Amino acid sequence: MVREQQLLHAGDRVILSGTVYTSRDAAHKRLTAAMRTDGVQALPFPLKDAVIYYAGPTAAPPGRPIGACGPTTSGRMDPYAPMLLDAGLLAMIGKGERSQAVCEAIERNHAVYFCAVGGAGALAAAHITECEVIAYEDLGCESVKRLELTDFPLLVAIDSQGGNLFRDGRAAFAAGPDLV
Repeated sequence: MVREQQLLHAGDRVILSGTVYTSRDAAHKRLTAAMRTDGVQALPFPLKDAVIYYAGPTAAPPGRPIGACGPTTSGRMDPYAPMLLDAGLLAMIGKGERSQAVCEAIERNHAVYFCAVGGAGALAAAHITECEVIAYEDLGCESVKRLELTDFPLLVAIDSQGGNLFRDGRAAFAAGPDLV
């Protein structure tokens, strides 16, 4: 996906396959603390060109790699996201709006923010073929996990050129319906 994210625009529908890492606020706090102390090399996964999925999956039922795995509200990670983006994070997956500081960091770093459908964690899990805890196991469902995705449906919410589906969508709605 490297460089291809710069071709994406807010509102585009995307199918993502490949490796992503789960991380929520407690893990983000630890990741950024480790970066401040020991640098990016102290992280449990390579941050450069990585994709983080804001999710706290449920336990896997028998025969499945993961339980329900829907997105969590992204705003809780906003205090940490600019630092991760500035260190090479390529994309984030979550739900909901982002702060101005995160939007600026996305544009500055040519990154992208995807939204996944909230409330559809069981459906999302059908697109996850592998799950492995790689850090902070003591955080339970909020531990950092490596996931392998296959054909995971997403929507570009904030693109690398400053397009913002939340902002632009509100403006389009306020302008009124297109009359034919």
